[in-house]
Amino acid sequence: MIKQFLTVLAFTFFFISCKKENKNDNKKLNVVTTTSMITDLVKNIGGNLIEINGLMGSGIDPHLYKASEGDVSKLVNADVIFYNGLHLEGKLVEVFEKMGHQNIKTIAIGESLEKNTLIGSDYFASNYDPHIWFSVENWKTITKFVIKKLIEVDPKNAKAFEANGKEYLAQLEALEAKLKNTIATLPKEKRILVTAHDAFSYFGKAYGFTVVGLQGLSTATEAGVQDVQKLAKFIIEKEVKAIFVESSVPKRTIEALQAAVESKDHKVTIGGTLFSDALGNANTKEGTYIGMFEYNVNTIINALK
Repeated sequence: MIKQFLTVLAFTFFFISCKKENKNDNKKLNVVTTTSMITDLVKNIGGNLIEINGLMGSGIDPHLYKASEGDVSKLVNADVIFYNGLHLEGKLVEVFEKMGHQNIKTIAIGESLEKNTLIGSDYFASNYDPHIWFSVENWKTITKFVIKKLIEVDPKNAKAFEANGKEYLAQLEALEAKLKNTIATLPKEKRILVTAHDAFSYFGKAYGFTVVGLQGLSTATEAGVQDVQKLAKFIIEKEVKAIFVESSVPKRTIEALQAAVESKDHKVTIGGTLFSDALGNANTKEGTYIGMFEYNVNTIINALK
């Protein structure tokens, strides 16, 4: 599959090479992004000065994402591509690395973070947890990085990017304060978050939660019967009140976990659906990074109280 994709990509490069060389400098910067979180971030900084195409919309799992022919057209016509990196997008990363040799700037936002701030993993290909957006501090660092990179690609709009970025950073500061106030209402002993896959470790580290995912860091790994039974035992021992499904992960695994707990005469509810690897629907509050984070925290706190 990846070989076929790269073949299509190579032919497309050939046919559009002259077009890219003759691009009008007065046109807006053509930006392609992968996940919806990155799309929202770049849109906040670029505003109406850029044309942005996000590959992955609401409910899309980046771990399992396969590029379409339409995506190829978006990628080869891009002036700059922002992606997460840390192997979140799977084999797409191989494509981005090859595109770097075709005069298309590809930028992995994960590279903006110091390695000592990343959460390691013995079970994931990159050895780092890629769910870096679940720390607002991380997102502020990444915002500054994206501002810098947009200015490098489009220096004539530097002042506008800086102004938009400054405003967005202020919004992230306000979000951080709001989240901490909400979380403070939940006793520390109740801060145990059980989800479909292990996407919330940065959240747990930042806000004092014990986080356990039924699946591993990647949804490509399947949870077995032993995984379900082990986590069911943990839930009973810790008297966890609620567990959570995720918008981009089938809920059957969490329903199986709930059934395993209840088979041992312990009650646990499904506390709601959290947004993990993708934002909510476009034109909704949850369709933004800030709205998604507020929604997630409110859902978690209300279910665990």
